[in-house]
Amino acid sequence: MNYHKLIRDKIPQIIKDDGSEPITYVADDAEYWAKLKDKLQEEVTEVLEDTNVIEELADTLEVIHAMLAFKKITFDELEQIRLNKKEKRGGFENRIILKETIEK
Repeated sequence: MNYHKLIRDKIPQIIKDDGSEPITYVADDAEYWAKLKDKLQEEVTEVLEDTNVIEELADTLEVIHAMLAFKKITFDELEQIRLNKKEKRGGFENRIILKETIEK
């Protein structure tokens, strides 16, 4: 089977343990960033399918951690930006839906 997608680090050994031979290579920076974005889209799509939300959210968070590391951003920096935005614009706890705006 052909995949050509980013996989978790231990997957090659798991494949070997299952009796198959993985064919892999290490991506350069440009391909790695592109594949991280693809993986994020894949995981978000799986969250939206609403079948195993907690597992898919965990996978999504793992991709976010990898993206942060690649861009040399700490999780604390990300969290601070999130908190600043929440302070200025609020969160989503109140479940407010914007129906429309009327120009004045």
